[in-house]
Amino acid sequence: MSRLPLSFRAIAFGLYAFMYAPIVVVILYSFNAAKDGFIWEGFSASWYSKVWADEAVPLALKNTLILATASTLIATVLGTTVGLGLSRYWFPAKRIFSGMMYIPVIIPDIVMAVAIFLFYSLVHRQFGLLQLGLGTMIISHVTFQIPFVAIVVRARLAGFDPALEEAARDLGADGWQTFWRVTFPLILPGVLSGAMLAFTLSLDDFIISFFSAGPGDMTLPIFIYSQVKRGVTPEINALSTLIVVASVIGTIGVTLIQRSRASNP
Repeated sequence: MSRLPLSFRAIAFGLYAFMYAPIVVVILYSFNAAKDGFIWEGFSASWYSKVWADEAVPLALKNTLILATASTLIATVLGTTVGLGLSRYWFPAKRIFSGMMYIPVIIPDIVMAVAIFLFYSLVHRQFGLLQLGLGTMIISHVTFQIPFVAIVVRARLAGFDPALEEAARDLGADGWQTFWRVTFPLILPGVLSGAMLAFTLSLDDFIISFFSAGPGDMTLPIFIYSQVKRGVTPEINALSTLIVVASVIGTIGVTLIQRSRASNP
C-alpha cells in the first residue's frame, strides 16, 4: 500500500486542525483559573464544581436527560419498525417513503424547527392541543431521530441471511418466536447503534429544542446559549466540555458496537 503524499497529509492535518481547534480551545479554557475566559492565569478544575452552583444547571440537566432518554426509546422502537418494514415488505409508493425518510436528515435544522413550531401553533389554535413544553420537545426529537435509527437498522438488515429465519420456521417457530429468537438478536447491534446515535443527537440539539420548548423547559444547550449572550465564562466552557465528552462517548460507543459485530458476525 502506497503512502499518502506529503501534500495530502498537510491538507488533511489543516482540515482536522480547523475542525477541532475550537473544541480544543473550549476544553483548554475550561481549566483556566482566570474568571475572564480570554486571559490564561493558570490551571484550575474548580469551574467544574462551581458550574453546579447555579440552580438552573441541575434542572437543565434533568430536562436534557429526560428528553434524550424518552425520545430515544420511542424513536428506537419506531425507527426499528420502519427499517424492518422498508427492508422486508413491499407496499405501494415504497420508493417514495424510502426517499422521504432521508428528508429530516438532509433538511436544515432551522427549517425543520420552524415547520414543527408552526404545526404546533396551528394544532393548538384549532384544537387546544400540543401546548409547548417537554412533551412537544420529545415529539420533535422523535421526528428527527426516527430516520437515523431506521437507516442504521436497515443497513444492518442489508447483510441479513433470510435462510436463518427459514430454518427457524422449519423447526416449528412461529413469526413472533422467529423475530425474538433469531431476527432481533442478529440486528440488535444495529438497533443499539441507532439508539446511541439518536441519544447523542438529542443530547446536544439546540435549534429544534429551542423552537419546541415551553416556558421553563430549558435544556443544557439552551442554557448555554442564554448564558453566552452575557459573555463566555469558564463555567460555560466547563459545561460545554461535559456535553462534548458525552457526545464523544456516544459516538465511540456506536463505533465499538459496529466493529464488534463486524468482527463477530
